[in-house]
Amino acid sequence: MFGKKAESKPLGRIDSLIGAGTRVEGSVCFTGGLRIDGEVKGSILAADGASSSMLVLSEHARIEGAVSVAHLVTNGTVVGPVAVTQSLEMQSKARIVGDVEYVIIEMQQGAVIEGRLLHSASKPVELKLATSA
Repeated sequence: MFGKKAESKPLGRIDSLIGAGTRVEGSVCFTGGLRIDGEVKGSILAADGASSSMLVLSEHARIEGAVSVAHLVTNGTVVGPVAVTQSLEMQSKARIVGDVEYVIIEMQQGAVIEGRLLHSASKPVELKLATSA
């Protein structure tokens, strides 16, 4: 409405679950929503074109590997690089050990990042020089 382009927003639903006490070894590729309460040793990747993909990590979740998704809400631990194409929300017990590439980030007090923060704009910034008339 009013001329704004539609942004991809998370669907807010969880299609898949890796439950507490479950350990997955290997890469996980998904579309839609994925919640992890267990442990993953491998990469977590949103399928190509999944601009509304959402990954939710509970406070007991642990990922050892790269994460590449559109939206990430975490209260758990990630050991590896994280690339988020839309939004990253880190709750109070969240911990990321690795570089984080983000567009929008929200961190609650207590969240920790041990690595570099790399802002990646979704649109290139265009600078225009002002001309005097």
